[in-house]
Amino acid sequence: MSDDKKRIPDMTSYEEIADFWDTHSVADYWDETEPAEFELDDNARRRYLVPLDRDLLARARRLALERGVSTESMVNLLLEQRLNQLETAG
Repeated sequence: MSDDKKRIPDMTSYEEIADFWDTHSVADYWDETEPAEFELDDNARRRYLVPLDRDLLARARRLALERGVSTESMVNLLLEQRLNQLETAG
């Protein structure tokens, strides 16, 4: 790695990581990478495309930002909470 190249910075959120790699190439930092082993669980999550009202999406994004989580995580949490409420109510 050349002397003028910066190191991969420490990042504390997925948003920071995404912002960094959206504007940088892993090829420029290849020497700093390490091999990784992992397994993928096909049953862990499924993605569904669901049309959302613009206002609902904006509210979910705002809540996610305030809590430092992704919009996807926030929507999953809100949906899970509401389903639990409905199931408990019978």
